[in-house]
Amino acid sequence: MKIIAVIPARYASTRFPAKLMQDLGGKTVILRTYEAAIQTALFDDVFVVTDSDLIFDEIVSHGGKAIRSIKEHESGSDRIAEAVENLAVDIVVNVQGDEPFIDKEPLAKVIEVFKNDTDKKVDLASLMREITNQEEINNPNNVKVVTDQNNFALYFSRSVIPFPREKNVGVRYMQHIGIYAFRKQALLDFYSLPMMALEASEKLEQLRYLEFGKRIKMVETTHVGIGIDTLEDLEKARKML
Repeated sequence: MKIIAVIPARYASTRFPAKLMQDLGGKTVILRTYEAAIQTALFDDVFVVTDSDLIFDEIVSHGGKAIRSIKEHESGSDRIAEAVENLAVDIVVNVQGDEPFIDKEPLAKVIEVFKNDTDKKVDLASLMREITNQEEINNPNNVKVVTDQNNFALYFSRSVIPFPREKNVGVRYMQHIGIYAFRKQALLDFYSLPMMALEASEKLEQLRYLEFGKRIKMVETTHVGIGIDTLEDLEKARKML
């Protein structure tokens, strides 16, 4: 089973333009992320896929592997699908380009799902963590997920799910952590399928997979990514180094 990591890397960013090309201890954010992915030793190969000549050149000039996006894309899945369409791979892991402090453990967990899935019932694997703070639960920026008894995702929402009509019944609220591992075929299917009403309403691409019958296995973790979304985040990252 060939397993690769793909790091989608857009140059433009609404909150922090060009954040991936910012200096972080003498190296750019995207280069540090790329090197950190390699250092996990979990992958047979690591690629950056980008719409930017600057990011492409940054990776290649340091001996890395980059793929130039040909088309404009609405989602990360689309960008990755285009990149891997002609690669001989089985499992594709999406690594966030703005998280240079990669934690090996959660990536290993989503890969392990496929190693144990001998019947190939899983199309995607992703992560979730329990949240108990009411403000976090109500925050629409925290995507929530509900699962069945085997931890397959039933639905994702920015709303509070399940709705707490009855208190003290043992409901746990789970936040979706956006680390994904895909079977290659699931990605290619996504690429050819239209956006439907649920995805359009919630602005959550993972709903397209569910709407078309794909099975997403959720793995519980305590992992919280350290992303660089603002200048303040970048300053914190510099201090961490």
